[in-house]
Amino acid sequence: MSATTIEPALLARGEAAFQAQRRQRRRATLTGLAILALCLWAAGWISEFYPSSLAAGLPRVGEYFYKLLPSLRWDALFSGADTEGSIAFWFYRLDDWAWLLLQTSQMAALATLAGAAVALLLAFPAARNIAPTRTINVLMRRGLEAMRTVPEIVYALIFVWAFGVGPLAGILAIFLHTAGALGKLFSEVVENADLRPWEGLRASGANWAQACRYAILPQVAPNLISYGLLRFEINVRGASVIGFVGAGGIGQELNLVIASNYYEEISAIVVLIILTVFAIDYVSEKLRHRVIGAAEGH
Repeated sequence: MSATTIEPALLARGEAAFQAQRRQRRRATLTGLAILALCLWAAGWISEFYPSSLAAGLPRVGEYFYKLLPSLRWDALFSGADTEGSIAFWFYRLDDWAWLLLQTSQMAALATLAGAAVALLLAFPAARNIAPTRTINVLMRRGLEAMRTVPEIVYALIFVWAFGVGPLAGILAIFLHTAGALGKLFSEVVENADLRPWEGLRASGANWAQACRYAILPQVAPNLISYGLLRFEINVRGASVIGFVGAGGIGQELNLVIASNYYEEISAIVVLIILTVFAIDYVSEKLRHRVIGAAEGH
């Protein structure tokens, strides 16, 4: 058989193999999409996510948001708090709400700081690459999982029952959840650290704690600070929500006005919360970029 005859035969076999592989990949993709669609349908049916219910409820959602709109008038927009239709009239309790927002942010700051400190202590034994023993590693990881698995609002309900209504319950609730969440993130950062300094210190006689402090911590500190600031932003939102169960802050006031159907007060508080979160997000982002930039510069 000549070379001119063999070459077309090889090309034909190669094309046939390519087409067969392409058909197999297409069948696998279609099968995967069909399974995904079936799972989504099952999830919607079990959770009662019916299109008919969604279509019936959406107009009511729009109606509720319409009620939240303040009755502002252009001719009175910048008048005093006694003039209906002005911004000052809309935010007539701004001093009280500002204090509650400050309380909420301080709850989040204190809980974040305490949670980050505990997470830092637990992150090193929870990291698989430097844990003292396998048993300690498993115990630390399971403990962090338990702390972050329970929602903050459940913690808040427990602490409100134990300590009464007020910010203390909210601080403790956010602290526990933050310690669990940051502990996992911190341990993963530690696991990605370069172990050569660690091994060098251990070989020279440093104990486990000293190796963590001088070999690992300087490497991971910028990432830990970045995660801590990001968690602070999340905790400000969380502190606003857990106030619904009596854990202090602006959330407690928001729950009161929602229950009383004071629509304009609801929208005023929501706007203040959004502006506060925007400001904290902006400052935290600048701090994170500065920390990371300083670390890269060194």
